[in-house]
Amino acid sequence: MGIKEKEAEIITQFEHFEEWMDKYNLIIELGKEMQGLNEEFKTENRLIKGCQSQVWLHAEYKDKKIYFTADSDAIITKGIASLLIKVLSEETADDILNTELEFIEHIGLKSHLSPNRANGLVSMIKQMKLYAMAFKAKEISNKA
Repeated sequence: MGIKEKEAEIITQFEHFEEWMDKYNLIIELGKEMQGLNEEFKTENRLIKGCQSQVWLHAEYKDKKIYFTADSDAIITKGIASLLIKVLSEETADDILNTELEFIEHIGLKSHLSPNRANGLVSMIKQMKLYAMAFKAKEISNKA
């Protein structure tokens, strides 16, 4: 399943709710369901800069795909990270770099977040794309 299909699943999931409190509850549930990071990965270099709460993002590269895991000390932020991971994890660096995450706008997430949380969302996406760039550069250098 590609990025667009994963986004469509999330959009469908959120369309079941009309009220934003129900959507926030869904985000909270997703955060609770997401397996956190091992303590060994909760390091300073994995902290997302620009987030109001602490968010750690870890990426691994296997079989030309990137696998993301994350954790946060704030449950809504952890839920937001869970959404991003659902869409971008297990994808190639090129797919991650070339995608515009349409589901964020479509479900109204960015417009319903506080400015600090919206900045954190942008920072998480930026860091995921930076990981993708780094893995792509490493892949290219390994071919040379």
